[in-house]
Amino acid sequence: MKKIVAGLCALFFVVSVAGVSVAAKLKCTVDEVDGEKVMLTCEKADKLKKGDKLKISPPKKAAAVEGC
Repeated sequence: MKKIVAGLCALFFVVSVAGVSVAAKLKCTVDEVDGEKVMLTCEKADKLKKGDKLKISPPKKAAAVEGC
């Protein structure tokens, strides 16, 4: 029983690490917005191919800092 639990834990660890290594971050700038289409210029764009799905989040604006 302990061997099965240890094996499952090891398998879970390998799968979780593999999922993290797939994700990559690219730095892009928006060139054009036309309705639902967005044109981007990205560094290291050779890593992308047609049909790849991307997750894009808008830049975070800094909150105003007020003193006492």
